[in-house]
Amino acid sequence: MANTQAIGVAYLDQNISGADFVYVDDELGYTANARGAVTQATDKSTAVTLNKSAGTVTMNAAQLNATTSVTFTLNNSKISAGDAVILSIVSGTATPGSYTLWVTGLTAGAATITLRNITGGNLSEAVVFNFVILHAL
Repeated sequence: MANTQAIGVAYLDQNISGADFVYVDDELGYTANARGAVTQATDKSTAVTLNKSAGTVTMNAAQLNATTSVTFTLNNSKISAGDAVILSIVSGTATPGSYTLWVTGLTAGAATITLRNITGGNLSEAVVFNFVILHAL
């Protein structure tokens, strides 16, 4: 079944070769319309919803104890079970080198994300991270 919706992908100096390859000389990414932002309410385990292919999540500033992990759900209608979700902590929003962040589960419509405090001290920071979905149709 062909995808008939625009997915918001921007190409600069692209060279599309059949259905197999996309070559670019500079940047490949999502347009501003494909991005969004959401802020987590209540605590770091609270689920968020953002139905965009890329975006920014601001986590709640609740305390995360030393060497402790917290998991929450990113609900997103753009996510398919075969996709990949890439995460990166935004520089300057958290103590550098204090956290690891990864996707621990993926289903159609949701990604389970885990944040771990890898320091020896408790931290109460509103960690901000970006995500992008690499779609696999």
